Amino acid sequence: MKYIKRLTDIELSNKLESSGAVLIRGAKACGKTESAKQFAKSIACIDIDESVSEIMSTNPKRLLLGDTPRLLDEWQEQPKLWNLVRREVDERSLPAQFILTGSANPKESIRMHSGAGRFTTLDMHTMSWQELGFSSGKISMRELFRGAKIDIYDEAIPLEVIVEKIVIGGFPTTLNKSVSQAININLGYIDLLAEVDMSRVSNIRRDPIKVKNLLHSIARNTATLADAATFAGDIHEKENSDISRPTIYDYLDSLKRLMILEEQPAWSPHLRSAATLRKSSKIHFTDVCLSVAAIGADTDSLLNDLKFTGFLFESLVTHDLRVYAQANDAKVFHYRDSNNLEIDAVVQKRTGDWIAFEIKLGTGQIDEAAGNLKKMATLIDGQKTFAPKSLNIITGTGISYTRNDGINVISLASLGA
Repeated sequence: MKYIKRLTDIELSNKLESSGAVLIRGAKACGKTESAKQFAKSIACIDIDESVSEIMSTNPKRLLLGDTPRLLDEWQEQPKLWNLVRREVDERSLPAQFILTGSANPKESIRMHSGAGRFTTLDMHTMSWQELGFSSGKISMRELFRGAKIDIYDEAIPLEVIVEKIVIGGFPTTLNKSVSQAININLGYIDLLAEVDMSRVSNIRRDPIKVKNLLHSIARNTATLADAATFAGDIHEKENSDISRPTIYDYLDSLKRLMILEEQPAWSPHLRSAATLRKSSKIHFTDVCLSVAAIGADTDSLLNDLKFTGFLFESLVTHDLRVYAQANDAKVFHYRDSNNLEIDAVVQKRTGDWIAFEIKLGTGQIDEAAGNLKKMATLIDGQKTFAPKSLNIITGTGISYTRNDGINVISLASLGA
């Protein structure tokens, strides 16, 4: 299959030029290895090469020999490689020596010295709509940070198509697959996660039924501020047995180590009002299709429950915003204050520049969303926090244009980096 360029390719190239080793992090099957192969000159497959364990016990530096950049795929299977690479980078004093890819972070008990000055990191996600070719990318986040106005782009797509793409997801393994084929692939991903990966990453046998019930609860509460108490209540209702909060926290930690869950932290600007800011993070699966699989949904059930589908669409858009934000050296947050004013996403650069987004599956709530954005903007203390570069509403089924009040309405099928 022909390689499809990823938005992180440019970032990977730049980081190789500036550091001796680059660590690519991301969930299993998100495309890390294929991207790394576009730059690597030699490869060591740490997880499947049967000779690796013997080499590690006799002459581990042999694994570092080869044309550079040398790819150490699934390096976390041999955590001692981290310190070996760190020392080798010090000795060689050259850039672009190693690329490390991994679909799980080692346990905190594994002693690894800091890679500061030797390693740079690159977070990789599943494919965005721009990368998949579903979005034209005509409206770039880069331009939104410049406050650019939008000419009308007719990029509206039918609701049924959006739902299909939510179900299929952005894993490279589902490229060119039918909806039914993608559902089977994604269900298999959830099965392996519950039955194998959760136990493998912690070396403790996990109860696959409880894991699946937790995944079901996370999916049911996607894009919300759900917490351990919510998950515990859902599991109790589903299987009529209790699960302790420490156990839930332990399971959640394992899911985060596997990079299956991604948190959307709360934004903390300076306010001129007496309102206080909520600090809890929203929680999302690394790809919205895993929410669909975990809850056992399909296109018909989602079309019959548009309220829940709206939350899934918010999770999809947040995923894509995260990809586009990374390409612009920015992070994605959410805003909610004690008056329950909520803004779905705030994207902020290191410089402090920020843009805000409300996310609506259809067009019926655009005026309400615009009102929320304008109200939030008036609450920001302009003496301590920059004014927004743009205020935006992302829709699924509408067209893209700039309203008379200056707020942009953007179809997801137009948005890009």
